[in-house]
Amino acid sequence: MLFPRSRRAARSLPGDARNLSAPAMSALLLASAWHHFRNPRFYHQVVPSFLCREDAPAPGETTKAAHDAGAPRSANRPLAVLTREEWIAVSGLLELAGAVGILLPPTRKAAAAALTAMFTAFLAGHVDALRRAYGPRGTPLQRRIHTLRLPLQAPLIAWAWSLRKPGGTRAGGVRP
Repeated sequence: MLFPRSRRAARSLPGDARNLSAPAMSALLLASAWHHFRNPRFYHQVVPSFLCREDAPAPGETTKAAHDAGAPRSANRPLAVLTREEWIAVSGLLELAGAVGILLPPTRKAAAAALTAMFTAFLAGHVDALRRAYGPRGTPLQRRIHTLRLPLQAPLIAWAWSLRKPGGTRAGGVRP
């Protein structure tokens, strides 16, 4: 074990304290879902244009500028089934469903697996946003934000995956 004392410390915690991971993930997801609807523009940059039904230029770019720059038309994007705003709303709803599902023991394993898949799928948007931030139209602020935002997906993916285990089992199958 990488941190041998952590096993001892976990044993000394009351059972409820060890089981706070699912409620903590749920609270994070509820806050994020709420933010999707309160401030959808915050998420515009992480929705890849290839998923957007209309000619959806990167934020700060006009449709004409995107077309002139060679941005593909919606017809050339088979994955473009929703608008950027619809993708943001759907991801907010998925986070809301995950927040509820992760709290309910009968649905926790399925919700955790679905959240793992969702966070993994979100990598495409974060990589695309980072690529655009370092492109000719990217700003230093966008570069900083997306450089920090992308690596945050790894712990979220691992955390969601670890919640597939019953409350008393930690990631890796180690009993506390």
